[in-house]
Amino acid sequence: MISVNIKKGLGLNISGKPSHKVEVLEKPTRVALLPERIPFVKPRLKVKIGDQVKVGTPIFEDKRNPDMIFLSPGGGEIIQINFGPRRVIREVVVALDHDEAYEELPIFSETQVDSIERKELVRVLMAVGLWPFFRELPFRDVADPDFTPPAIIVNLDATEPFLPVPEVYLKGYIDLFELGLKILRKLSQIVFISTSADNAFVLQQLSGSVTHTYKGDYPANDPGVLLYHIKKTPDTNRTWYINGQDVLLLARLLKTGRYPVERTVALGGNLVNNKTHLLTRAGVPLNHIARDRAEISDAARYIVGGIFRGYIGNKDSYIGFYETSLTLISEGAEKEFFGFARPGFKKPSRSRAFLSFFNKSPMPMDCNFHGEERACINCGYCAEVCPVDILPQFTYKSILTDEIEEALAHGLLDCVECGLCTYVCPTKIELCEVLKNTKKLYYLEQV
Repeated sequence: MISVNIKKGLGLNISGKPSHKVEVLEKPTRVALLPERIPFVKPRLKVKIGDQVKVGTPIFEDKRNPDMIFLSPGGGEIIQINFGPRRVIREVVVALDHDEAYEELPIFSETQVDSIERKELVRVLMAVGLWPFFRELPFRDVADPDFTPPAIIVNLDATEPFLPVPEVYLKGYIDLFELGLKILRKLSQIVFISTSADNAFVLQQLSGSVTHTYKGDYPANDPGVLLYHIKKTPDTNRTWYINGQDVLLLARLLKTGRYPVERTVALGGNLVNNKTHLLTRAGVPLNHIARDRAEISDAARYIVGGIFRGYIGNKDSYIGFYETSLTLISEGAEKEFFGFARPGFKKPSRSRAFLSFFNKSPMPMDCNFHGEERACINCGYCAEVCPVDILPQFTYKSILTDEIEEALAHGLLDCVECGLCTYVCPTKIELCEVLKNTKKLYYLEQV
C-alpha cells in the first residue's frame, strides 16, 4: 500500500454536511436522462414523445460512436423531450408505470466474469449502457473502448463535504464491490484503489484491495490529483477512472441482468433541515429529493453534483447521469449594509481579511461574491492551493493572450477542475471556468 501526502488543497470548513444516516426515498412519478450534462457527448435520440420504454431501453446514442448508448432509468412513457438553445437536448422525461418492466440483459456468474475475454467484456458493457461510467484523463471524456488504459483509478472518498461517503454506499455490499473490481481488472492490468488514510471503514473492509492511501485536503481524493503525484512517465496520462459507487453498478448488472437504477444521493447544505443520505434512483427529480427536507424558496440555490464541481439546477429539474448529491444553500443576492467594513466571523474564506480565517467551526456558505471582479493582482493565492502545482494566474493570462502552447507548458492539462483557484481568488476571477473551457476547446480541436 502506497501512501501519498498531498500538501496543497484546502480544508473546506463549511456547515451543512450530510449525516451518515440513510433514508429510503419513496418512488417518484417521473425520472429523466440529461444528455446536456454528459460532457462531450453528441446525442442522437432513439425515442420520441409517446413511446413506451422499459428500464434499460436505449434512449439515445453518441453520434461519435453509435455503439455508445444511454439507457432509460425508468419504465413508462416518454412524456417530454426538452431542448435548449441550438436544439441541445436537455432532458428526456419518463413518466413511470406503477409496475415497471425491465429489458432482459446478460447475466454473468463470477466464473464467467473470470473467463470472459476483454474484447467481449467491452462489447457487453457498451451494449448494457454502463460504459460511460468509465472516463479518461486528462479531459474526462467517456473512455475510448478501443484503447487499453495504463491503469484504472477507483476513488473511494469525498474530501468535498457534500458527496456520498463509502461508509454509506458500500455498507453491506463489499462482496459486490469486489466483483466489480474483477471486472475492472479485465479491462486493465493495473487497478488503483485509493482512500483516505483516516478512513478506517474502507481500510478494514477492503484491506486486500486498497493500493493507495492519501493525506490532504480537498481535492486530494480526485483521480487526477492521485495520478499527478504518482505518475512516472507521460504514457500514464490517459489513465481511466470510475467512481466507487459506479463499480457497484457494474457488478449489480452482470449479476442480475437488469439495468441498475439504484443510487445513494447525499442531501446537504445550510437550507436543508434533514441532512442525510437517500437511497433513491437515477434521474430522480430534485424537488422529490428536497421535499419536506429543506426550506424551499426563491432564495435557495440548487447545486447538483458537489458545491465546487456541480451545476446549478432548479426545483423542476432532475439529477444528472453522473451526479449523486444535491446541496441547497442561500442564493445570497441581498446586499449587506457596510459589508466592506464587516469582515465577519462566520464567512468562510481563506483570506486573512475575514476574521473567519481564525474560526475553526463549520460556517454556512452562500452565493455572494463578497466583492467585485477586478484585474488579476498576482497575489498567488490560486497557486498556493492548486493540488497539481499549476500557476493558474499565469496559465489564465496565457489563455487571455491566446498563447495556448504557453498555457500547456504551465500545466493546463494537469488541471483537475476542482474550483479552488476561483474560490480563493480575491479579485473574483472565474479562473477554473476559463481553464476548464480552454481544455475542452483544445480537446475538441485534437479529436
